[in-house]
Parts: sequence; C-alpha cells; structure tokens
Amino acid sequence: MATEGQSDYESVLCVKPEVNVYRIPPRASNRAVRAADWKLDTPDWTGRMRLTARGKVAYVKLEDKVSGELFAQAPVNEFPGIAVETVSDSSRYFVLRIQDDNGGTGTLSGLRLRLKRCCRVPQS
Repeated sequence: MATEGQSDYESVLCVKPEVNVYRIPPRASNRAVRAADWKLDTPDWTGRMRLTARGKVAYVKLEDKVSGELFAQAPVNEFPGIAVETVSDSSRYFVLRIQDDNGGTGTLSGLRLRLKRCCRVPQS
C-alpha cells in the first residue's frame, strides 16, 4: 500500500541513454562545486538515466544500458535541494546524492548528461 504523499504508480518522465558518473573529491570548503576538478576523461561508470516520479517524489535512476539493472538511485523531494546540485562551471554536470536502500545518508557522485537539453520536470 502507498504511504502518504506517494502513489503505487511510477511514471517515467525522461530517459537519457548515456550518462557518465564520476567519483568526486571531498569538498575542501563551502565554495561551489566545479566539474573541472573531477577526472572527466575517466568516468567511473557509464550507463543510462531514467527520471521517474511516484507521487510527489522524483527518482534519478542510474541503470545498466543493456540489462536495465539498477546501479544507483537518488530520490529528489525538491529541486534545487540536497539530492541534485548544479556545478558552477557547466550546465551538463551535476552532483547527485545517491542513497542506499535503507534511505541512509547519501554518497556524492558527479553526473554528466551527454546531451545539453534534458527533460523538463513538471512544476506543481
């Protein structure tokens, strides 16, 4: 049964066939995150991204391009927010807070969208 604010129905808002994920260095200060500080020539993972919604929560799902197996996901309750952050030097790169299955604190990873134009998220 669905909990309050969530629905059993999950809709797909957008699919990006190829995205890159990067391990990003820890923040040394409160300055803005820059993609140029990452190892952009060697992504740590490549696959597809599906943006889905269930109730009022969106999910950034990173999946294997062939099998569709889930690699990681980030629930997004609001944007901008802590789940998805922009970087200061590009419109194609983002910081994604990936959560484990137990909803614990997330790991920060860098995400690169291959195409500049991305999905539109409906505003409520």
